[in-house]
Amino acid sequence: MNARSHFKNPLVAGTIALVVFSTCSFALVFRLALEGDILEAAPQKKPVERPRVVTPGVGTKPPSDAIVLFDGTNLDEFTKGNGDPAAWDIKTEPGVMTIPKGGGSIYTKRKFGDIQLHLEFRAPKGSKKGESKGNSGLKLHNAYEVQILDNYENTSNPLGQCASVYKQHRPYVNACRPPGEWQTYDIIFRAPYWDEDGDVIQFGRFTVIHNGVVVQDNSELWDERTNNPKPGPSTYKESFFIQDHGSPVSFRNIWVRELERKPPQSQWKKPGWRKKAKNEKRK
Repeated sequence: MNARSHFKNPLVAGTIALVVFSTCSFALVFRLALEGDILEAAPQKKPVERPRVVTPGVGTKPPSDAIVLFDGTNLDEFTKGNGDPAAWDIKTEPGVMTIPKGGGSIYTKRKFGDIQLHLEFRAPKGSKKGESKGNSGLKLHNAYEVQILDNYENTSNPLGQCASVYKQHRPYVNACRPPGEWQTYDIIFRAPYWDEDGDVIQFGRFTVIHNGVVVQDNSELWDERTNNPKPGPSTYKESFFIQDHGSPVSFRNIWVRELERKPPQSQWKKPGWRKKAKNEKRK
């Protein structure tokens, strides 16, 4: 076989090309190294901090770093909206608090920012169908509500059904259990970012797991909040409340883990954007 026949063989030709390419690449790198043109090595990364140890809860027990808001014994962590002691029923059923007639919504005494929240609730049996069936809600920062409603074989407005971010995001699926059975919410809440003028520069977000099923995944909160007084950086931590909507919904095992506040990943508006826009308009 002559040399020309070797080059007609695709396998031989490919091997020769690879050797030539590798040799040329090495020669180029070697030359650049001699001339001092090789880029400097990437700077050494900072040592990674070891995560702290948290002991997970066993069964329905909270993890070791949780702030327990209701363990079934008292309502000391809650208050009415006017500051009076919370007056929900904790005597009828041990370990459980139930909304009594006229009990009013209850607010956490503590204020929270970014959190992991666990809560168990139970819709009552025998209530009428519709949007008043087992109706309550969990409202964070006094503004952003995850709806509580009995939607087991009960249809309602998708933006107001159980596990919706009320009037903003419907749940991906309906994961409701029948009324009379205990259900769970595990919620990750990331609070919004506001500038000094009270204008939002990054919306808040909800991730909601309902009965072990993801129903909201990093859902963005669109409401800018025009409360009076307007929010700002100092209002990062606020109370949340559980709503009395006239239905005897029951609750148990409520706890919170505070999460690290991270810088905004991206700002859809720069701080002071509204004031700057007004000044430009006056010119």
